[in-house]
Amino acid sequence: MTDSEKDLLIPYEDMLQAGMHFGRKRTVFNPKMGQYVFSVRDGICLIDLLKTQTALRAAIDALNKTLQEGGLVLFVAPTKQSQESMRALADAANMPYVMDRWLGGTLTNFKVINTRVKRLIQLEEDKAAGRWEKYTKKEQLELSRELIEMKRNFEGLKKLVRMPDLVVVASVREGALAIHEAVKMGVKVISIANTDANPAGLLQVIPANDRSKKSVDLIVGAIRDNLQTQAA
Repeated sequence: MTDSEKDLLIPYEDMLQAGMHFGRKRTVFNPKMGQYVFSVRDGICLIDLLKTQTALRAAIDALNKTLQEGGLVLFVAPTKQSQESMRALADAANMPYVMDRWLGGTLTNFKVINTRVKRLIQLEEDKAAGRWEKYTKKEQLELSRELIEMKRNFEGLKKLVRMPDLVVVASVREGALAIHEAVKMGVKVISIANTDANPAGLLQVIPANDRSKKSVDLIVGAIRDNLQTQAA
């Protein structure tokens, strides 16, 4: 192994095996992703993995800088193939997350969302303390149903105590609403971007196949492996 290969965040062989270089069809190509396309074969845009490596390192540096400065980072996994690895990354960073469905207004209507999160925490505390016992069985059943629904929507947002300093998204296309809200609120965004994505307004894009679970897992895993916690 050469010195340059040792410096790689992800071995090129692993990137190729994961299909990380496969972009979208040329017919849906976004010209703003042109700088990351190596070539087009059989109508498919192929991503320059050297630029993926460079972008990934820049994204990790930006994330670690935010964390070391005590910043708050929100991790967003809008696709099924990204949820497992992004949840693990959020847990490793001890940061809030959104899995699957982004609730409109999470950032642009933060005060209302935060009120709902506080309601979830209160429900959990009341149940644990036995305060539900004063209610009838029907009322307890209604509270249980409310708790289940609240956990499904707001569990990952308990640590979102204020507007985040950075949002990390697993897919530009699938996470469009989250990115729109973040940019509107002046929050920096890092995201994996396929060749059909619009990277405008983002702090850093990581050009890669965002439809392959193996591809996403490799990228998110590399970020997790190089994560640095807040400086003491």
